[in-house]
Amino acid sequence: MSNKKIYVAGGCFWGLEELMRERPGVVDTEVGYCGGENENPTYENHPGHAEALEITYDDDKTSREELWDYFFRVHDPTTLNQQGNDIGNSYRSAIFYQDEQEKQQAEAFISKVNQSGKWAKDVVTSLEKFDTFWPAEDYHQDYLQKNPGGYTCHYLRFEDIY
Repeated sequence: MSNKKIYVAGGCFWGLEELMRERPGVVDTEVGYCGGENENPTYENHPGHAEALEITYDDDKTSREELWDYFFRVHDPTTLNQQGNDIGNSYRSAIFYQDEQEKQQAEAFISKVNQSGKWAKDVVTSLEKFDTFWPAEDYHQDYLQKNPGGYTCHYLRFEDIY
């Protein structure tokens, strides 16, 4: 078993975590903040940070591309800085790449999503160099497990992208 990590943002981290945690090969998920201006961000103070998700997966059971495929099906990657009722830079769609190879793969994957014709508009998901993942406060972790009726704007929009 070889565990790897990817970092994505697609709106409120609660709903994204809830759906991604169930994917085959996903070992762990943690919500937090990426891509911002301050160290030790909090929910009340995270300028420039996206609400992000760290996904730890077993690459013998799934791939980064399979996880990206699902990511692009459970949020709207064509809305700039918005998912559902959540508006602002914190709710942007982003992939935080860890090296040049991952960046190139993400660029190619976004092209495939655009070419699929599933979305009426082009993908606006940003590709941002990964720096630090800052875990969110404990009350945000596994939020929809603790609060099953809580808010989410994430749901499966397409059975497949291709």
